[in-house]
Amino acid sequence: MRTEITGTTLPVLQVTLKPGETLLAETDRMSWMTPNIALHTTTATGGAGGFFGALGRAVAGGGLFMTEFTAQGSEGLVAFAATIPGNILEVPISPGRGYFMHRHGFLAGAHGLSIAIGFQQSLGSGLFGGEGFILQKVTGEGAAFVELGGEMISYTLEPGQSLLVHPGHVGMFEESVNFEITMMRGIRNALFGGDGLFLAQLTGPGKVWLQSLTAPKLAHALQPYLPSGERR
Repeated sequence: MRTEITGTTLPVLQVTLKPGETLLAETDRMSWMTPNIALHTTTATGGAGGFFGALGRAVAGGGLFMTEFTAQGSEGLVAFAATIPGNILEVPISPGRGYFMHRHGFLAGAHGLSIAIGFQQSLGSGLFGGEGFILQKVTGEGAAFVELGGEMISYTLEPGQSLLVHPGHVGMFEESVNFEITMMRGIRNALFGGDGLFLAQLTGPGKVWLQSLTAPKLAHALQPYLPSGERR
């Protein structure tokens, strides 16, 4: 498998597959491909152990179905374009070295990967934090391609070192990093500060990647310019 990430503001991931080689991706993400690429859409992939495994993956932000792309007869090309301005990042997954990422982070990856719902330590994140606290966990072996919105800022946290982050800006972090939910300090800040009630606390050791743009904030910025639907 050969890969190339091109572009700046709206990057494109291009993957060249050897004959018989398979790539796994979310449905409705393919942008173009060569004619010898065969598609197989199924729930029984991405580490899903039956219907409930696929359902858990869907809750994590992925689809109930995923698509397998396989080159037939000769090398084949399949490409995936970013959905919002940002970055596409390639990360190596191996046993004992998985990653947590925002719920729409996984774009595509090797056939040996497993994508599931993932909470680290605090189940309250799923109950009270909203979309920003529902995380995908990617494990297995092979390359994974992750989409992050806007600019990408990374930090390497030392053991015990913490960072407080608005949950929507949590892009991805190594599974060695501890993730939990903390309340915004101060009642006045929580109620009137406009930054929400919760923050994500990331504690090292490990590396974290933050994203400067989130889809909800992009939609909120564009909303005043969209037609209201009212007829005059």
